[in-house]
Amino acid sequence: MGEIAAEAGLEPEEVELYGRYKAKIDLSVLDRLADRSDGRLIDVTAITPTPAGEGKTTTSVALTQGLGHIGRKPVLCLREASLGPVFGIKGGAAGGGFAQVVPMEDLNLHFTGDIHAIGAANNLLAALLEAHILHGNELGIDPLSVSWRRCVDINDRALRDITVGLGGRANGYVRQTGFDITAASEVMAIVAVARDLHDLRERLGAITVAASFEGKPVTAEDLRAAGAMTVLLKETIKPNLVQTLEGQPAFIHCGPFANIAHGNNSVVADRVALKLGDYVVTESGFGSDMGMEKFFDIVCRAGRLRPNAVVLVATVKALKHHGGDPAGGVAAIELGAANLARHLGIVREFGLNAVVAVNRFPGDTHDEVELVRELALAEGAYAAEVNDGFESGGEGAAALAEAVVAAADEPSSFDYLYPLSASIEEKIAAIARRAYGADGIFLLKTARDKIESFTAAGLHELPICMAKTHLSLAHDATLTNAPTGFTVTVRDVRAYTGAGWLVALCGDMQTMPGLGAAPAAFNVDIDEDGRTLGLF
Repeated sequence: MGEIAAEAGLEPEEVELYGRYKAKIDLSVLDRLADRSDGRLIDVTAITPTPAGEGKTTTSVALTQGLGHIGRKPVLCLREASLGPVFGIKGGAAGGGFAQVVPMEDLNLHFTGDIHAIGAANNLLAALLEAHILHGNELGIDPLSVSWRRCVDINDRALRDITVGLGGRANGYVRQTGFDITAASEVMAIVAVARDLHDLRERLGAITVAASFEGKPVTAEDLRAAGAMTVLLKETIKPNLVQTLEGQPAFIHCGPFANIAHGNNSVVADRVALKLGDYVVTESGFGSDMGMEKFFDIVCRAGRLRPNAVVLVATVKALKHHGGDPAGGVAAIELGAANLARHLGIVREFGLNAVVAVNRFPGDTHDEVELVRELALAEGAYAAEVNDGFESGGEGAAALAEAVVAAADEPSSFDYLYPLSASIEEKIAAIARRAYGADGIFLLKTARDKIESFTAAGLHELPICMAKTHLSLAHDATLTNAPTGFTVTVRDVRAYTGAGWLVALCGDMQTMPGLGAAPAAFNVDIDEDGRTLGLF
């Protein structure tokens, strides 16, 4: 790892080794390289996800290796794996085949302990809040107004709605609450967008946890919790450095979900990578309507980042799925291409060039792959190239890398979907219309009341983080392919005053997932030599 760090341009004192294969990077590197120009920023996203999986992480790794293969100096930025998906339905998040980041097992399990530290900080705030109410309640907190929830990094549906404080006065105030998965917590979101340790401390202090009986917001700073929370997270804010199979540096840091939170790795990882590399490949969760939209409208604003191009991952299998016939042929691909066209349109809404990466799967025929390329070009892609990184590593992504370099070097007119000065309702409507293709939005009474309250409190200029299903461009997972004529229903709006945005909850979106009947955990075990089995 020391060699990888040195080749990337890091000084020994900026690298804190965690064993032989991973390290934490001190943020002092940003001061040392402050005068160095930033590299090109490439965002990897995808069409609407399908059960087969599109291989977005594999494509991100392959592209990074491909850039290295053609003589460029790339850096990869990915999110950390949450134990929820690892042991749930999705599995790991380290790529696949000859396009992986390593050490795979560490990446998919506890890694450097970041997610556990985030959970501890979140739950410390919950405990301090309960103790304050019990021991005199000097702030006059209305227990029924408490909005702060605990979190755990496991899919556990039984914790969505719980009752705390049972067993007598010494155990606290009896009230209903619940857990979120750690990846959906505001603390995770804060760590992912904080620019440095001091910004992290300020954002943690600004978290709103409840209201007083007079209706005044109560913050983590009011509870004197933010300092201790920051201490728990002072190592967590440092990006984690690992490597691809072909030796390119890879920052794996933070793990907010894209269907609930903003779905991107940390701002500090992006900022360090942009100083070290000529091209930075960062991946946004799920489709362009989800993680990519949030990366541009939220993360790029917070981090003062400017993207240069987009890679949109598509597969033959996915287009057949969107065409209504997963086992079909040319007709299904052509029907499913409507979904690809819509995602290309979303990229154009932001004024960027899109390169379509056709991620080849075993069983895809040459004619099918070429048809997807032709359809992508016909729908306005800047370029469309096949990704064979799974089987051939960087060499199999060389053509894709060449196309991405050309797209990133072209001038662009990047802009956001909405100005911050627009009203909360106008911003939600802009995302629904311009990203999802909706006719408009419908606000349920709870959402409308919250919008009025947040506007009165001066929170109306915050950006919007939409929480909706990733299985459709709409808020309803049953609306497949490229739906039209729908209205997005918003049932509630939450204020993340520490992170710095408002969360609009759409449809029946849950902030705590549950395990299915046959979770991935069933396949994970230890063999007689102590090696892990079934972790992918």
